[in-house]
Amino acid sequence: MGARPPAVRKANERLRAVMEEAGCSNTGLARRVNVCGAEHGLDLRYDKTSVARWLRGQQPRGRAPGIIAQALGRKLGRVVTVEEIGMAPQPGATPTVGLRFEPVLAGALPQARALWHSDANRTGSPAGERLSTSVLVQPSRDWLVTGADPAVAGRGSTAVGTADIAAIRATTAAFADLDHRFGSTRIRPVVIHYLDSVVSRLLVSTYGEATGRQLFGVAARLTELAGYMAIDTGQPGLAQRYYIQALRLTQAADDRGMGGYVLASGMSRVALMLGSPHEAVQLARVAREGCRGRGSPGVRAACHVAEARGHAVLGDASACELAAGRAFEALDDGDPADEPDWCAHVDRAHLAEELARCATDLDRSTTALRCAREALQGCVPGRWRRRALRLLLLASAQLRVGDVDQGHLTATQAVPLLRGLCSAQCAGELEDFCGRLEALGRREEACELLSGSERS
Repeated sequence: MGARPPAVRKANERLRAVMEEAGCSNTGLARRVNVCGAEHGLDLRYDKTSVARWLRGQQPRGRAPGIIAQALGRKLGRVVTVEEIGMAPQPGATPTVGLRFEPVLAGALPQARALWHSDANRTGSPAGERLSTSVLVQPSRDWLVTGADPAVAGRGSTAVGTADIAAIRATTAAFADLDHRFGSTRIRPVVIHYLDSVVSRLLVSTYGEATGRQLFGVAARLTELAGYMAIDTGQPGLAQRYYIQALRLTQAADDRGMGGYVLASGMSRVALMLGSPHEAVQLARVAREGCRGRGSPGVRAACHVAEARGHAVLGDASACELAAGRAFEALDDGDPADEPDWCAHVDRAHLAEELARCATDLDRSTTALRCAREALQGCVPGRWRRRALRLLLLASAQLRVGDVDQGHLTATQAVPLLRGLCSAQCAGELEDFCGRLEALGRREEACELLSGSERS
């Protein structure tokens, strides 16, 4: 019986074409791939012979295809996909789109635009992915130690003017209002489409330095809002990607205050959601340090209260109290009218809500009840989701102090609001409350709350 002939691989012409476009030799690509791999914690030792094998059609194992694409993309100043280089992603491999905090603007723009595009077309990260909080560490460090991009002027086929900036700003405000009223499930697809079409196109147009800073500022704000919407639709992994890109865009905008806000209110929040309170504290501290002297009182308060939340989960009451006190001190230093629109919600009622959650984590039921009442009393009209969340927060605090009837009554006030909301946050809070109510022997009332909150 004759020996089986060796399998014939087809030459990888796609990889060759991208290498030629990048002006990258076999040796050069191997070196770049090894460097990128080290950034991911991998000890890769490829050489020119390895690249020659890839060009003959061999595909490396594990995460290497994605790292090869990343190395070529960094050389080209744009996103390169695994498919573009003629390779297939390994089963279970995490798409890298949106996870890079690119050091130069020429690489950062393609990262943000690719994230928006893949999200709009549902070709990026899988729904419901839960990434490690470690993906936030390098971006936060890079933001802390680097300054604003020295030049941001763009050269494209069309010109960007102040009217374009004003339009994005007004559209973002409208999106935020709709999100407060209806929850993110209904609104988020429209936001992503707007980022992928209008904002993405403007970023590769013609603009001067001053206009460019403003353009990157409004793009950062809308990207941060999309990150929050990912949280409200139960997609923390996608939120991490959006927050990383929002943070990078604040560098181009030269807005350290907004960067600190993204870190404290966004990344630190995600770390808590993923059960990493140590990282939540560190991210809040990086935010505070990075916007020192540049952030508004509201931003500083957001940094301190984010740190307080992490300390509370860790059970460190004294550190929590110290950070909370600093949050109120920071807020008292400013005028709410001077706060940027994206931080205007950080008021005393917001701090009270966060401290109610801290008190709950520290098993201080009476304090949690008092703070939850203050938070509800200060709720801004029109913010239906926030009012529903604070009603459920108060109802839960009432259960914890033993006032079950009042807790149930408070929760019923949230039901009409919940019928009009599509929010994973609200659904989760209601389920948690009903679980505790049922554990207290009130199963019928719990079922009524759940059924009553369903949308007709």
